[in-house]
Amino acid sequence: MNSNALEAAINKAMWRLLPIAMLLFFFSLLDRTNISFAALEMNKDLGLSPPQYGTAAGIFFIGYCLFEIPSNFLLRRAGARVWLARIMITWGLVVLAMAWIAGVTSLYILRFLLGVAEAGLLPGLLLYLSLWLPAEQRAVAFATLLATPAIAYVIGAPLTAIMMKLSGFGLHGWQFMYLLQGALTIAVGIATLFILPDTIESAGWLAGVEKTSLLAKLKAEYEEKKVVGATGLWQGFFDPRVLLATATCFFLVCANFGTVLWLPQIVKAIVPQLGVVQISLLISLAFLIGGVGGILWGRHSDRAGDRKWHIAGSALMAAFGYALAGWSGAPAVQFVGLCIGILGIWSIFGVFWAYVGDLLGGDAATGGLAFVNSIGTVGGVVAPIILAFALQKYGSIAGSLYALAFFSFLTALLACTLKPISRALQRSTAVGLAG
Repeated sequence: MNSNALEAAINKAMWRLLPIAMLLFFFSLLDRTNISFAALEMNKDLGLSPPQYGTAAGIFFIGYCLFEIPSNFLLRRAGARVWLARIMITWGLVVLAMAWIAGVTSLYILRFLLGVAEAGLLPGLLLYLSLWLPAEQRAVAFATLLATPAIAYVIGAPLTAIMMKLSGFGLHGWQFMYLLQGALTIAVGIATLFILPDTIESAGWLAGVEKTSLLAKLKAEYEEKKVVGATGLWQGFFDPRVLLATATCFFLVCANFGTVLWLPQIVKAIVPQLGVVQISLLISLAFLIGGVGGILWGRHSDRAGDRKWHIAGSALMAAFGYALAGWSGAPAVQFVGLCIGILGIWSIFGVFWAYVGDLLGGDAATGGLAFVNSIGTVGGVVAPIILAFALQKYGSIAGSLYALAFFSFLTALLACTLKPISRALQRSTAVGLAG
């Protein structure tokens, strides 16, 4: 194995593929969470109650969960380029249709269809990158991809707020926002057909020796996964380590999407005098901190060869932050608590998916990545509803914040049960390079 060619191949793959993957993920986040900003006006226009909004926000994840696993297997069959483009184009069409929501029933239907259309994007991207990048680059790569929500809020939140200022032709601002974002998504989906390579062998920007070295490295890692990880189809669903990771993912997603889908309303409750644009700027700052922290923590995880304690420590930080925001009555302290909570949660994602990528290979990766994500995604159904219930039961936004702290604490407890994998793979890497 040529170590110089291997390093060059990995660097090229990171710089060529990660920006494309991040662009696709950016639009998925924009289109699944724009309802949180639309809600600031749409809820009043349509007469939606908090529980109805929570149900509409969460029902997306039912469709997403049901079609996640089939989507990943179809991606392996059709090729990443074609299938990821298909995903984007179909969900862009659904977002366009959301501009003509007439009431709660049509909102529920279209949010469900949005989940169906978008199903498989994240596990598809994770699977795709895992076929190009070895274990020692995986956490920083996944953390960079999963820092995309920070970009979605730093850029997307103000952009969404500006789009909602538009009106005319009998349409409200939130309707214009859906129209414009749906059209942009379709355009990016079409572009994906022309810019994304399906396999290492088909990448024209890799030299022959670079392809050979990268393929050899990934093959050696796969052979090691047969010993220390899981590679068989059914292992991707029933291996005890996969089931523990799935449970961890569920509560992690509860904390994350409970935050994402309620954050504009949480910030509004903390500082009632703020407008939509001001709220979006504060949210952008919080998510920027989380995104940068996630990348740095992923890099540290790769260098340390540890996933388990990086996940558990970040989850405890998140629990503290959300609890602080719920306990304090001072808006500044509450916002600091929110930033700590978001930093903790977003520091987990890259490391968590690197752990799953370390564990799974072959058919187990195709089914297992989608399985973990799809079951975890159910947290996106549960969390908005629980946060709405906690808000009504507690009588203030503190109830929702305590619910987020609870989800984060459970994530930390479950993370402590994960079985280490990455060190064994790194030993395999050292042996492979020496050979």
